[in-house]
Amino acid sequence: MPPTNPSSKTASTAVSSRSEPPRGGLCAIHQPNLFPRLTTLAKLFAADYWIVLDDVQFTRRDYQHRTRLAALEDPTRRQWLTVPTHLPRGRQTRIREAVMAEPGRSRERTARMLQQHYGASPHWPNFQHGLSAVLDRFASTDRTALVAEASTRLLLNMLGWPGQILRSSDLPARSGRSQRLADLTVAVGASTYLCGTGGMKYLEQSPFRTAGLSVLAFQAPVDDVWAFGHEVTALKPLMGSGEQTLAEALRSVSRKLTRGTSCPVRVSGGAVPCP
Repeated sequence: MPPTNPSSKTASTAVSSRSEPPRGGLCAIHQPNLFPRLTTLAKLFAADYWIVLDDVQFTRRDYQHRTRLAALEDPTRRQWLTVPTHLPRGRQTRIREAVMAEPGRSRERTARMLQQHYGASPHWPNFQHGLSAVLDRFASTDRTALVAEASTRLLLNMLGWPGQILRSSDLPARSGRSQRLADLTVAVGASTYLCGTGGMKYLEQSPFRTAGLSVLAFQAPVDDVWAFGHEVTALKPLMGSGEQTLAEALRSVSRKLTRGTSCPVRVSGGAVPCP
């Protein structure tokens, strides 16, 4: 995976500094999620670029403004952490336009619930240090998406991800679901689009083939640290196993992915579901 800049600078700055991006690397395109699930985090970690999909329609009661916490000692004990969000344009509101309804209360609730669920972990102090930057976003912006993006950025940074974050609203792309994804992949100079198994069900192959791109299907393991990885926040395994253990689990998936030795499979000129 080629080294890129994981700094906390805004995506628009990163885009403006890369007038002729080098070809190559994996690109993941995903909406900002609040403290995302491990399966989502793993897909982003495996990519060289994460394009934050912030200019599509906001979806209520989705991971764009909430996350499911799981108790350290019992992952079946769960509780939703939600950032109440107002949609200025109703159902037509784009993700980047959604605003927090009560940022002060949401900040307090987020800090309190995370402490309650994970404060007993020996890995909590290091996480708490980085969490302060996420909590500060509740005061520095009214946008739900920026808080969610900051929460994911924190986890990626803690795990040593060397990639680069950009936003779809800063990049050129045509309409059409698959065409848009292909255009965004081209815009950052990546050669491969990293797609979740859900996306593989609707992905059209022609825009990627025309652009000379490959599509790589991503599917995370389901055992050991990955148990409940598609159901609860990645904070559960992070606080349970620690940064080094979780980072190695993510790197292992990334290595198998690029070698083509795991379930994820490379598709050149087409897309097929991962079995």
